[in-house]
Amino acid sequence: MMPQPDITPILLCGGSGTRLWPLSRKSYPKQFARLLGEESLFQASARRLSGAGFAAPLVLTGNDFRFIVSEQLAAAEIAASCLLIEPEGRNTAPAVLAAALVLAKTDPEALMLVAPSDHVIPDTDRFRTTVRAAMARAQAGDLVTFGITPSHPETGYGYLELAPDADAMATVPQSLARFVEKPDRKRAQQMLDAGNFLWNAGIFLFTAKALIAAFEAHAPEILEAVGKSVAGAAQDLSFTRLDPDTWGDVPNISIDYAIMEKASNLAVMPFTAAWSDLGGWDAVWAHSQPDAGGTVCFGGATAIRCSNTLLRSESDRVQLVGIGLDDIIAIAMPDAVLVAHKSKAQDVKEAVSALKAKGAAQAEDFPTDHRPWGWFESLAIGPRFQVKRIVVKPGGVLSLQSHHHRAEHWIVVEGTAKVTIDGVERLVTENQSVYVPLASVHRMENPGKVPMVLIEVQTGSYLGEDDIIRYEDVYARGQGKRG
Repeated sequence: MMPQPDITPILLCGGSGTRLWPLSRKSYPKQFARLLGEESLFQASARRLSGAGFAAPLVLTGNDFRFIVSEQLAAAEIAASCLLIEPEGRNTAPAVLAAALVLAKTDPEALMLVAPSDHVIPDTDRFRTTVRAAMARAQAGDLVTFGITPSHPETGYGYLELAPDADAMATVPQSLARFVEKPDRKRAQQMLDAGNFLWNAGIFLFTAKALIAAFEAHAPEILEAVGKSVAGAAQDLSFTRLDPDTWGDVPNISIDYAIMEKASNLAVMPFTAAWSDLGGWDAVWAHSQPDAGGTVCFGGATAIRCSNTLLRSESDRVQLVGIGLDDIIAIAMPDAVLVAHKSKAQDVKEAVSALKAKGAAQAEDFPTDHRPWGWFESLAIGPRFQVKRIVVKPGGVLSLQSHHHRAEHWIVVEGTAKVTIDGVERLVTENQSVYVPLASVHRMENPGKVPMVLIEVQTGSYLGEDDIIRYEDVYARGQGKRG
């Protein structure tokens, strides 16, 4: 018997979901957060699709997340075959097609397992067995989508209606009748009772060749536009950047609308074990192993006579206490607090819209700003000053830069900093400080083997992160707030 080919995981992690605000925000979405353990959802997804039977993953993400992706993969000891950078989000159809075109350059028959990176699948072995059971249909040229056995009348998912002769509990791919949009509560209950509907997981298995052929048949305009962007892609450090000029012509459309609802060579692979896309805080509560009273506490949270409640404090400086709560979600961050009834978990995105409308930075900006060299957080902000805690990882190097509007004072509290100011280098150790005058060209780096921590006090007329002129940068970020 010929050995089965390895499957290439295609990990999608460019999204910026709002239903898990305030922990998930546009600048640091949920796939990178540790919601259910020591690893992020992205790391857990990458690990689930690694090892025997899997090739190195191909990861698609956005520019602002590229260093987070590479750092989290390195921490999980997983090496990607390609880190593909989308100039801007264009939904799943262009992203998956770009991955197929990249793979097809070397192997048109390559098997692609497309998976969002923010799903929770506790039974990894069973999922892998299910994927292997779908390989033959994919190798034969079919487009296989995965459907989840529904456990309740969920209104937040799309559904897959099985053909009349299909078996929702089968262990091999089945015939698919149609895709169904997210239903209202009544319709969701009807589909659950019917027994021939599955949740649409957004997970797919096919060959690169089969997917490209589907675009040729059903969406040639997308194939042309994405093909140009892939052809014009450029290497940037360890990343492959799709051509931004031609990517702007790519339609914004999901793979379901572009291809799956039109193709005739479809099959659905039922998955009967537990699965969640963690689409709300109620789902996080359910997957966090509530105690006998149904209560979950995380971080600096304390529950007193609470039931069916989720309390999470994401800051060591914030102690969250709930007394006599029932069916409540309370999430505390250093800069924002969410309190909601558990039945309103899907309405959290309305809070984000309301905050954006009033111009609140908390709507999108995470309090901890992650950079390729480490991270920083603001501790205090006033009219002409800002105090930050900055952590630089071993070997981390900030860009050589200057500022038009601010001066900076640095006090090292852990480790040793190598500081360059106007061409003069010096080592600054714990309990020592240094002053960086306005307009001075300066750089900071960590030459040690442990994280370096310092307190930065900024003073000046404007303290925005876009007041940075970069002269040199080992991470090739160019100019701009985040680079």
